[in-house]
Amino acid sequence: MALPAAAAAEELVFYVNGRKIIEKNADPEQMLLAYLRKRLCLTGTKYGCGGGGCGACTVMISTYEPASKKIRHYSANACLLPICSLYGAAVTTVEGVGSTKSRIHPVQERLAKCHGSQCGFCTPGMVMSIYTLLRNHPEPTSEQMIAALAGNLCRCTGYRPILDACKTFCKESICCQRKTNGKCCLDQEDYLLDNEEKVPTSLFSTDEFQPLDPTQELIFPPELMRMAENQPKQTLFFRGERVTWISPISLVELLDLKAAYPKAPLVVGNTSVGPDMKFRGVFHPILIAPARIPDLNVLKYTNDGLTLGAACSLSLVKDILTNAIAEFPEEKTRVFCAVLQQLRTLGGEQIRNVASFGGNIISRKSTSDLNPVLAASNCMLNLASRGQRRQILLSDIFADGVGNNTIMPEEILVSIHIPYSRNGEYVSAFRQAPRQENALPITNAGMRVLFEEGTDVIKDLSIFYGGAVSTTVCAKQTCCTLTGRHWNKQMLDEACRLVLKEITLPGSTGDENVDYKKTLMVSFFYRFFLEVSQSLKTMDPCHYPGIPVEYGSVLQDFKTRMPQSIQIYQDVEPSQSPQDPVGRPVMHQSAIKHATGEAVYIDDLPSVDGELFLAAVTSSRAHAKIVSIDTSEALKVAGVFDVITAHDVPAANEFHFSDDPEIIFARNEVICVGQIVCAVVADSDVHAKQAAAKVKIEYEMLEPVILTIEEAIKHNSFFEPKRKLEQGNVDEAFETVDNVVEGEICVGGQKHFYMETQSMLAVPKGEDKEMDLYVSTQHPAIIQEMVAASLGVPANRIMCHVKRVGGAFGGKILRTGLLASVAAVAANKTSRAVRLILSREDDMVMLGGRHPFLAKYKVGFMNDGRITAVDAKYYVNGGCTPDESVLVAEVSLLKMDNAYKIPNLRCWAYVCKTNLPSNTAFRGFGFPQSGLVTETWITDIADKTGLSPEKNLIRCWNECMEKSAYYSRRTAINEFNKQNYWKKRGIAIVPMKFPFGLGTPYLSQAAALVHIYTDGSVLLTHGGIEMGQGIHTKMIQIASRELNIPMSCIHFCETSTTTVPNACASVGSAGTDVNGMAVKDACQTLLKRLQPIIEKNPTGTWNDWIREAFKQSVSLSATGYFRGYNEYMDWEKGEGQPFTYFLFGAACSEVEINCLTGDHKNLRTDIVMDIGCSINPAVDIGQIEGAFVQGIGLYTMEELKYSSEGALYTRGPDQYKIPAVCDIPEQFSVSLLSPSQNPYAIYASKGIGEAGFFLGCSVFFALRDAVTGVRNERGLKKTFALNSPLTAEQIRANCADAFTEMMENNEASSSLGHICVNDKP
Repeated sequence: MALPAAAAAEELVFYVNGRKIIEKNADPEQMLLAYLRKRLCLTGTKYGCGGGGCGACTVMISTYEPASKKIRHYSANACLLPICSLYGAAVTTVEGVGSTKSRIHPVQERLAKCHGSQCGFCTPGMVMSIYTLLRNHPEPTSEQMIAALAGNLCRCTGYRPILDACKTFCKESICCQRKTNGKCCLDQEDYLLDNEEKVPTSLFSTDEFQPLDPTQELIFPPELMRMAENQPKQTLFFRGERVTWISPISLVELLDLKAAYPKAPLVVGNTSVGPDMKFRGVFHPILIAPARIPDLNVLKYTNDGLTLGAACSLSLVKDILTNAIAEFPEEKTRVFCAVLQQLRTLGGEQIRNVASFGGNIISRKSTSDLNPVLAASNCMLNLASRGQRRQILLSDIFADGVGNNTIMPEEILVSIHIPYSRNGEYVSAFRQAPRQENALPITNAGMRVLFEEGTDVIKDLSIFYGGAVSTTVCAKQTCCTLTGRHWNKQMLDEACRLVLKEITLPGSTGDENVDYKKTLMVSFFYRFFLEVSQSLKTMDPCHYPGIPVEYGSVLQDFKTRMPQSIQIYQDVEPSQSPQDPVGRPVMHQSAIKHATGEAVYIDDLPSVDGELFLAAVTSSRAHAKIVSIDTSEALKVAGVFDVITAHDVPAANEFHFSDDPEIIFARNEVICVGQIVCAVVADSDVHAKQAAAKVKIEYEMLEPVILTIEEAIKHNSFFEPKRKLEQGNVDEAFETVDNVVEGEICVGGQKHFYMETQSMLAVPKGEDKEMDLYVSTQHPAIIQEMVAASLGVPANRIMCHVKRVGGAFGGKILRTGLLASVAAVAANKTSRAVRLILSREDDMVMLGGRHPFLAKYKVGFMNDGRITAVDAKYYVNGGCTPDESVLVAEVSLLKMDNAYKIPNLRCWAYVCKTNLPSNTAFRGFGFPQSGLVTETWITDIADKTGLSPEKNLIRCWNECMEKSAYYSRRTAINEFNKQNYWKKRGIAIVPMKFPFGLGTPYLSQAAALVHIYTDGSVLLTHGGIEMGQGIHTKMIQIASRELNIPMSCIHFCETSTTTVPNACASVGSAGTDVNGMAVKDACQTLLKRLQPIIEKNPTGTWNDWIREAFKQSVSLSATGYFRGYNEYMDWEKGEGQPFTYFLFGAACSEVEINCLTGDHKNLRTDIVMDIGCSINPAVDIGQIEGAFVQGIGLYTMEELKYSSEGALYTRGPDQYKIPAVCDIPEQFSVSLLSPSQNPYAIYASKGIGEAGFFLGCSVFFALRDAVTGVRNERGLKKTFALNSPLTAEQIRANCADAFTEMMENNEASSSLGHICVNDKP
């Protein structure tokens, strides 16, 4: 069937924030995100990943259903929503919720005032998720609130303050129901606090919040209601540049379309087809959108079950099943319960709201959490094609693996029938994923057993697995063999062997370890065995013994609960003037703008006339010679302006900061996958990307390709210099020690995953070779220097501007300079403004991150635990260019002692040169790796001597021991572990001494510029960059104190190389320390000039004095300067004073692990930090918590995977898991020690940005403690080593049992010797 010519393309009608939009040229390939940002200039909705994985682009969609007369509000990811799917819908973005111009909404106000935004980039998405929930449930439960945020990621805050804001809307007070000392946790403030001094524990006051008033919300547009009720439904056609969208209204019409276009996919939520087209290069010229067809939206109860339309969203299915479970008797709803179990963690709320039930089934992806349980439960699929209807078992579509053609191309899935469970039938579903929520599974399973009536004899058994191979698989032979057996230990033993024999997994392809998947397969079956045994006992306790009491806890999955938190800090002295803001928990200066979406980031800047978009063409080889570059096809793409190569760089294409260069464009050879070879500029980002994909590069492979530290050692591939730190006499000391431990540990890398990807806009001014650069960077001066050098112009022609940065963590310095040079070269060649915004995938592939570490150590100690000698080697994977890797290695050496005195020490650091993208600075700068190594050998020694690794940083340590009730909890954990075989708890307390300093004075110099205008207002600028750490807020607090005027009189505009030249990078926790000194200096200079005027008129106002000063020709502008700290290090002599002062801290964490899956839950963390006198406790506590949670990511979750060719597999939030709301401790307390004087920094404060990161390893060691408990109980004497990140896979492998042994001894032959079923092991 040809497309009817008469059906001219429709007008697309929908509303945005109450405004009618009529789009005459709707393009099916255009997503709502790009439309909002580019066409409607609504930039509050942010681009974070483009794949529905981070929630930064969350909006609310509202639709009206004329049949029920109901309006449905739901949250959705704008990056996956085609605009064509919005016909007749109303979209609400963060701008429509509230703004500073009209009124701000309570959600925005509370998020800001509870300090729930730092860099602010994720904030609009958070606002929209919470707002949508409140539109549906004005008084939500804490469970609903936590679920609403599962699809939103934040990299700065650690989530606690966001959840604090959420709690203010929840109806019930959230009590942990744990009465440890006979009190509820909410009454425990006194118990948690020192009784002598009353300490504030709230960083905000709820009294000033405006109430939530549902009557004030935007109404659903009446015109859309009338359209829905009165307009006859008609088929919609939208034709774009390359794709046609057809939305039929009847099943008959849909079947005709499917017969005519059998290859055209059906699109409902676009959560499967969308990412395929966007990331995997799949192209469909025709898309069919069947969501408006009534047959595909049915809900029907029948005698034997429930029939659901294939277009029903997963959220709707979840609600329907929840209601059915409440309504029907338990024995009928076991299938419903198992499906619901999977739906709770499948994607985030935004994905479930749009993804269709049928789409999840029909895509047959191995990662579907629903297919295994639906297949095992004998669900039926109702299929239709022209003139034919038929029913098949869902399990049929997985019968012969991927090539299965049970469903014909012209057939469509109309509905799914889920049967009621029967008497004597038990159904379960299981999954294990890298993160408990919003993560694709590593392995999942659906299992069902039906017994002969009144017995435990298997009548029918179904076992399905997902995630193991390319689609869902059935253990058919296993099930046949076991039919007729009794449900007992022999059956279990045989089942595990048979499953492993029957389901063969392909070899590992950079994917999860095959052994882990196999272990999960048998562990899941074992858990099913336990569940069913327990159910049989409940049914007939006389005949069936059930399972041992200590096995019971493993039947409960970990749940995400609303965390309890407490923050303790010192209030300011009563004598302090109420106007003086220093030491008070002041809200972030931009917080309200973050929450309303009005805060402007680089890609939010309005487009410049004639602006071009740049897409980089990167190397697909790790080490190769470039033979040729063919750009002919790329230049033919519509809208393409030019291709930029190394030949277009007017001056420097390489920067020699050390022996090996940093390179802008690869010229003759490439040295890593992701290196920029050339770039395409075009009139839109879409055209630029399409053209970039058509550039053909021919390579000739070069040897060797070095990816790992081990390979670098083998090929002797290192960056110079190698560094050594030595004190005492190590060799002599080793001769006198009682004991020696030796070992090695690997620490994996980590991606920065700042929410705002690398972004820049280069605008040539048209005269004198001037250029404005708007860049998301921590170091404007280096951007200016590199761009000037690449263009061959003096630095005074390049103006670099930074308003704010959407997260950086060390990743926006040198690498950003290279990218800015690419954009500047393109702008220079084309004489047009050029915008370069990296996609999340490109950002992760092209740029390195934290340095992977391999440490080998030998430690000598006495029987009483005293450490006398350490001999260690650190190998650091630097990547393909030096960047700052040698400096990272030096810092890791200088900080390796952490909190310990080591009399005899020899430690080497080698930076490996490999063919990976260059690794760079990352929060903590080497200390998180070397500190982990030190704590590892401390724990080894503790294991050897039987002494516990408790240490002394006296005040922090003691307070942490006391606040965390360490000893009583250690006893309680031992008791828990005795009573639970498959679940164990662990606890660990870790001290920290974090040295502050940048090693050389010139790196910590700073300048500020302060203007006072004649109306009394003050404009302040300095060289520091705002990237979430609240530096501008603190600078305004400092200026307010020094000038003795309210903060509201002081404004900060932007950081720019035109106002403060040669500023140092905002790094190393030093931003506030050094810039604060400069601001103070400038303010004091101004005050000195005003002094005579003030003395003459002491009762005058600030404005009087300023006007008088102007009349007297007193200069009202001053620069301030700070020379830097007196730090130095001479590596040749091995001496120096590299640090100025130290921060101290301690953290105690408690975890619980599931020994069958390796999964874990963070139960509680108590942190005590000494940070001197805090300038802003709200900001500082936020920094500690955010760093700590980022540390949890490094040490337990964030795993990078590469192919053997050096290509990154983990290139977005789908594959690379950073901590989400479900990962923060259920009880989370942070205490700032009572102020200690720090004479070196401004107002006796301390630089706090990085120190908290290392404390995340307390979770690593608590996990190790839990694993040690398992191994001791099972008599596993062999020493074991754990690497970072300590993922579920490692935990499972080290909790060795009969299941893991089956892997070691070639599964099929071994038996479950010591796994007990209903008698003690």
